[in-house]
Amino acid sequence: NLVLNEKKLQEVDSLWKEFETPEKANKMNVIVMPDFGPLISILQDKLNLSCIHSPMVTELMRGIRSQIEGLITGLPSREMAAMCLGLAHSLSRYKLKFSPDKVDTMIIQAISLLDDLDKELNNYIMRCREWYGWHFPELGKIITDNLTYCKCVRKVGDRSNFAASDVSDILPEEIEEDVKAAAEISMGTEVSEEDINNIIHLCDQVIEISEYRTQLYDYLKNRMMAIAPNLTVMVGELVGARLIAHAGSLLNLAKHPASTVQLLGAEKALFRALKTKRDTPKFGLIYHASLVGQTNTKNKGKISRMLAAKTALTIRYDALGENTNAEMGAENRLKVETRLRLLEERGIRRISGTGKALARTDKYQNKSEVKIFDPSGDSTLPAVSKKRKIQEVEEQDTEVSVKAKKFKAEMKDRSGCELLPGFVSYPCLQQVLAVRTFPFCPSLCCCVLEYQSVVMLVLYLFILS
Repeated sequence: NLVLNEKKLQEVDSLWKEFETPEKANKMNVIVMPDFGPLISILQDKLNLSCIHSPMVTELMRGIRSQIEGLITGLPSREMAAMCLGLAHSLSRYKLKFSPDKVDTMIIQAISLLDDLDKELNNYIMRCREWYGWHFPELGKIITDNLTYCKCVRKVGDRSNFAASDVSDILPEEIEEDVKAAAEISMGTEVSEEDINNIIHLCDQVIEISEYRTQLYDYLKNRMMAIAPNLTVMVGELVGARLIAHAGSLLNLAKHPASTVQLLGAEKALFRALKTKRDTPKFGLIYHASLVGQTNTKNKGKISRMLAAKTALTIRYDALGENTNAEMGAENRLKVETRLRLLEERGIRRISGTGKALARTDKYQNKSEVKIFDPSGDSTLPAVSKKRKIQEVEEQDTEVSVKAKKFKAEMKDRSGCELLPGFVSYPCLQQVLAVRTFPFCPSLCCCVLEYQSVVMLVLYLFILS
């Protein structure tokens, strides 16, 4: 930019005032030239002009663009608008490296529509089975496939038509015979022709939605192979599309680290685990990948972590790379499959014991303990142990034995006869024996045999009598 009046450029904050109107802009003595590099130095020597390139020049160019119609004569406004629009599009494509072939927005809309179609299709099929089940309930148990069920109902209609209808193009021969036999002895209710027509119309809707879903899945598969071929090879088109939709775009997904890609879709469980100080989840949307699904439960965490690391590399290669082949994705998938096979063989070796002893490394487990307040510590009473010591128990036993010996000696002195071995004093029998049986020997009433010695007591009383 060659400027004759350099004093104006020094006033950067007020430079825009010089271009408020076309009249003020025409008063500015400005010569605008493209930056030709070495040519600028030649022009400076020949014309004795100084070249200035600074933020002040940027403000000057902005003012010139705002009044370009007044400065250039004979320029129609329509052509000026088309030129500005084309320039804006060119700059946007250049800055964002925009390619019309790589549109991840179409993938986001396609996977969202695919999920919505699955939900609606399940609702329609459930309604169709329940509705036609009132008329022919046995058909739902014989035909398990939903699309085949709807095609069969649409072709036959009333169950009485199954005997004369040919559904060999829909059902195998064995199932066709079972359906015809069940239609003759069906316990379903009779329905009108209008009800059958509505059911058939619902079956048409189910079949049309199923066909459209198949077309949409093929479209999504082709789009994923065009936009993110390496990601599609690694985790599949459905999981890859859900990852892109969850992140917002392929470029946003490429900015995420591998740990975020691994937990993408499980944010709610992650923050709940962090809040409650429990174990965090190991996988999110990547759990539905085929490599994670074919792994046993013990190795799912390891494989998902390795798969997320390789997937993050493939995402960045697809988003920022220039090549459109899927060689990198195939190589990384082969590495993950090799690692998976190695983990499975290691488990088999440990079970069989035929392989070499491998180094055992203890798995780190984060033991998060939640401490709860113990209200028993608030008590001010002294804690007394409920258990007695051995010395106290022995002292108590000796006291009991001394008391028993004293009691036996007193009874011997009173009655003049010894207590029989195996007898114990029993108060309830004492009164009976003393009053009715032996009034002349009351000391005998205190001597009652245990439960096993009733016969000995009877013989002893007979001898005394």
